[in-house]
Amino acid sequence: MNPIRVMVNGLPGNMAATVAGHVVDDNRFDLIPFSLTGADIPYSEFKLGDTLIRLLHPDNRDAAIGDIIKNYPGIIMIDYTHPSAVNANAMFYVRYHLPFVMGTTGGDRKTLEKTVTSSATAAVIAPNMAKQIVGLQAMLEYGAAHFPDLYKGYSLKVRESHQHGKADTSGTAKAIVGYFNQMGIPFTEKEIQMERNPDVQRKAWGIPEAYIGGHGWHTYTLTSADQTVTFEFTHNVNGRDVYALGTLDAVVYLHAKIIQGIQGRVFSMIDVLHGA
Repeated sequence: MNPIRVMVNGLPGNMAATVAGHVVDDNRFDLIPFSLTGADIPYSEFKLGDTLIRLLHPDNRDAAIGDIIKNYPGIIMIDYTHPSAVNANAMFYVRYHLPFVMGTTGGDRKTLEKTVTSSATAAVIAPNMAKQIVGLQAMLEYGAAHFPDLYKGYSLKVRESHQHGKADTSGTAKAIVGYFNQMGIPFTEKEIQMERNPDVQRKAWGIPEAYIGGHGWHTYTLTSADQTVTFEFTHNVNGRDVYALGTLDAVVYLHAKIIQGIQGRVFSMIDVLHGA
């Protein structure tokens, strides 16, 4: 089987660099030496080990993409860019019939999904690519569907901490809040407590120094109205590897769907789990 050609967008960002590094080390894939980047990135190349990757800015990517598609047919795009670029990037991908795995959070998610479903391509879109965390989400989704109002009368507290550079609220936290809403707890995304201060993360949270620059810690605390019962769900991730590995599984899954000729479909990481 020929390697799957992959273009990782968002370099020199940390998440994109982590994913690209795993692509290079995995013989199932072939990393092509280009990456979409932001207008604010002041250089045109990124060195990843022995591979020199050309960075394509918004003002020159349309001129370059035709030759890239011609020279590297069958590309799957991986997007770890910036929340502000999510929708524009999705429109770019579908315009050139490029299937993509979207790990970037933020943007207008309804518009994002509609962009794909009205197109001739397909995508895996998920706020979290870690399969084990997605499995937890699937359990909560099941509970929300089968046990509505299970936690009616309970209060909810949500705390999440990510590295200083993460611009938006955790997409995973937002998704899990939605499940608890269905299980009877009125709680809004604005009530999620975000932490981005490295000093607070070190001293109050106890996050290891080595991972201050790359982590995702989440705790969801449910308390009964009379304060006699408490449930707590926690998932803490240090580093980025677990997300990168899940992303590569999503690429393999999407590649199989593209071979089947599927178009205009948005798949989730729960779909990837079912198809693994």
